[in-house]
Amino acid sequence: MIRKINLKGTERQIEMYKYLDSINLPTDLKKLCDTELDNLSKEIRDFLLQNVSKTGGHLASNLGVVELTLALLSVFNFPKDRIVWDVGHQSYVYKILTGRKDEFSSLRQLGGLSGFPKRYESIYDMFETGHSSTSISAALGMARARDLSGEDYQVVAVIGDGALTGGMALEALNDAGRSNTDILIVLNDNEMSISHNVGGLSLYLSQLRATPLYYKVKEDVKQKLRHVPVVGDRVTKTIEKAKESIKYLVIPGMFFEDLGYTYLGPVDGHDIVSLKKILEASKEIKSPKIVHVITKKGFGYVHAEKNPDRFHGIDPFDIKTGEVLNHHERKTFSKIFGEELVRIAERYKRVVAITAAMKDGTGLTEFSKRFPERFFDVGIAEQHAVTMAAGLATQGYVPVFAVYSTFLQRGFDQIIHDVCLQNLHVVFAVDRAGLVGRDGETHHGMFDLSYLSMIPNMTVMSPMDGRELKAMLRFAVNYDGPVAIRYPRGYTMEEGIVDDLSYGRGELITTGDDITIVCEGIMSNTVKDILDDFKAMDIHPEVINARFVKPVDKELILSSVEKTGKLLVIENNALKGGFGNEILQIIAEKNIKNVKIKLLGIPDNFITHGSPEELYKLCGLDADSIKKQVLEMVGNNEQKGKA
Repeated sequence: MIRKINLKGTERQIEMYKYLDSINLPTDLKKLCDTELDNLSKEIRDFLLQNVSKTGGHLASNLGVVELTLALLSVFNFPKDRIVWDVGHQSYVYKILTGRKDEFSSLRQLGGLSGFPKRYESIYDMFETGHSSTSISAALGMARARDLSGEDYQVVAVIGDGALTGGMALEALNDAGRSNTDILIVLNDNEMSISHNVGGLSLYLSQLRATPLYYKVKEDVKQKLRHVPVVGDRVTKTIEKAKESIKYLVIPGMFFEDLGYTYLGPVDGHDIVSLKKILEASKEIKSPKIVHVITKKGFGYVHAEKNPDRFHGIDPFDIKTGEVLNHHERKTFSKIFGEELVRIAERYKRVVAITAAMKDGTGLTEFSKRFPERFFDVGIAEQHAVTMAAGLATQGYVPVFAVYSTFLQRGFDQIIHDVCLQNLHVVFAVDRAGLVGRDGETHHGMFDLSYLSMIPNMTVMSPMDGRELKAMLRFAVNYDGPVAIRYPRGYTMEEGIVDDLSYGRGELITTGDDITIVCEGIMSNTVKDILDDFKAMDIHPEVINARFVKPVDKELILSSVEKTGKLLVIENNALKGGFGNEILQIIAEKNIKNVKIKLLGIPDNFITHGSPEELYKLCGLDADSIKKQVLEMVGNNEQKGKA
């Protein structure tokens, strides 16, 4: 079978699949020569394109690590040896070559393969990584466990240059470097360029530094010089200084060497022969070492090479054009947020924007272009971002930190200690709140409402649509104190203006006397969509759009509950410690009795990956599930609709 694809911008034909079809496990790779591995890499890129174009997923990063993955699997013996991928979204090729090729079409689908390493999926997945900067810590733990148990295996952490900006990665680097533990860190650097000459020299120097003879000669010379009378130590120090100066000129990895690592590289990450040589050399070093690999995001697919950020995580797309399929007429919450923040910043010169390496995803691209001096991308460093925002706030600026809900979890202590304790005016734009879909457990924003609401001085808002998001952002910028706006991934309407947004006040969507339904955020839309169904069944709910999760509109909710005697609370957040629990506490404090209460939200489980629609149904938050709960609570009213 022949398929035509656009690789490197030219039309070429790939046979389906001479080499890939014969690979089921890593042991099969070891039978291939370097030329065959090179041909296999081309087939893998085609395989990735054909599948990810249908399922969506993280494409650019995986196209960039094809040769690196092949080299790692050829040199090491997984799963006896251990590997941790950081971030796990670059493990697609690894999954394909470790027995999951035939299941790959199910990637990110409900019941299918995860887009991240999962220990329940395969013995080859040794640690689950969805958040960045964790690999070195995990790998060091594995290496120390190996040493304690007296076992003999290699431990490899593969980390990107972006993930290396995270504070946790730097903490682990420091610990591992001073430990003298045998651990290999592969730095996948896709921001640096490398010339052929420099690459050849670095490979030669790396192989030299990896030989036991190199260490023996170095130590012998040092010992002999020290025994020379009077001048021995002085000469030794002089030579050491000269050596260090030369190394700073020749070796780009002096930072790592100073931390205690043997630095190998940089090496061309798309040259399988060089990669295998340097990885083999690393095995001879029985102490901390770093292999510096230079790769190109999106390598081999012209559209991903030109626009790696757009192909970082992409929906299903047309391979030929690179364009996303099923364009939506509406805007996303993220885009609406970004556009409104630009409008606000035009008027308020002290508004600044902060992101943690998620400029495009959070909608801040236009802000960064319009106000570059007021835009700060701190890298993958959420803790730093929160405290830096606090510092800006002390000087009269209004920092808006746009961040995915799942990543804001990393700054929890800083939110408490550095922002809320001082009651500083920091705005948290919490994107991807609630169920996000195909990225699964590590990326659902199902805890932010719980952990933000528990902190003194924090105000928490949740818009049902783009209109409310814009109004809440304007409110937050003018409010004096910490405030968070949580909103989901996805498209929404923005027509119209919200002019009745008042602090701590909810919105009465419709009146009724059969049941009180209090909705958080986009759950209001789900309920609004089924109001006609209720009307046909002669059920008259009183529906409240909370708007403010903290403080709750006690007056509006209590007056409604006292009238209906039935309460259904619906939230796109974990039930444990969530919005519903807050309302239960209010009802208990007011000692309101004989109220029939039901809470709907995300159950006390980590939720798998799948489409948002599938996951809402799985959690009982879809329209049919809500309708069923209402019918059960109001009793026989449904019989009226049948009469």
